[in-house]
Amino acid sequence: MSYVLSSIPSKAAYQIPSNAAHQWAAQLPPEPVHVGRLLIAFCIGIVATLAWQSYGDAAREKIANSSPRLSWLAPSAVRVSQADAAAFSPDRKELNAISIGLAGLQQRIDQIAAAQEQMAEDITNRLQTVEQDIADKISTPPAQAAAVPALKPPSRPSPPEGPRPGR
Repeated sequence: MSYVLSSIPSKAAYQIPSNAAHQWAAQLPPEPVHVGRLLIAFCIGIVATLAWQSYGDAAREKIANSSPRLSWLAPSAVRVSQADAAAFSPDRKELNAISIGLAGLQQRIDQIAAAQEQMAEDITNRLQTVEQDIADKISTPPAQAAAVPALKPPSRPSPPEGPRPGR
């Protein structure tokens, strides 16, 4: 048994200088425990944010009622008196002016729509005319090709008759 213990190197053999140890540790990926803690903290933050958005007013009211120092957190109740309500309601003249303006706007929109339909119809007619012209040009052969006679290849002059020199 002493042989087995003596063959295991001591911790001193594995020690790394401190600067090198920090560099080596920085290259390692984070431990799963640290990642898990980070994820838990992140999820708690998300849940708290969603809860505050849903129950924020009730939470503010409870906090404000629990301590007078935190009364500034309480939601302020807005009370509207009848005088204030009358100031916000439009009168009959304003409503008539708005309805006249909307009627004029509707009329102008109808005019623009009619002009747009007319332009679309004009474009369609012009496109059909151009397509018909192209179809006519493709279907009929050109007139100049029929009028030009076929050219004959030039004939060679016949060789002179008689004795040939050099024979």
